[in-house]
Amino acid sequence: QVQLVESGGGLVQAGGSLRLSCAASGSTSSILVIGWYRQAPGNAREFVATITSGGSTNYKDSVKGRFTISRDNAKNTVALEMNSLRPEDTAVYYCNAIVQFARSYWGQGTQVTVSS
Repeated sequence: QVQLVESGGGLVQAGGSLRLSCAASGSTSSILVIGWYRQAPGNAREFVATITSGGSTNYKDSVKGRFTISRDNAKNTVALEMNSLRPEDTAVYYCNAIVQFARSYWGQGTQVTVSS
């Protein structure tokens, strides 16, 4: 079992920055991939960025160059640094962890609102 708790969401003006953090607990050594997804009202949940246990990263095209994902294995945290935020980045952001046998765990989400 893995538990995930997100923090750092909020309201920011377009062009601003926010840093999201996800704290993992439980069987953290079993995490293979951890990352961020988001869901805007009326839309399906979508991939934003992931990082593997080896440090390989992957980003949604529209956030490349603006968002940076990082992982601190010693602290069992993963962060998402978001710069040059746009109104279309407004969504609930969820932390996700994938462990062995493709089991997936989700956090409760944190709201990010970007005003124009």
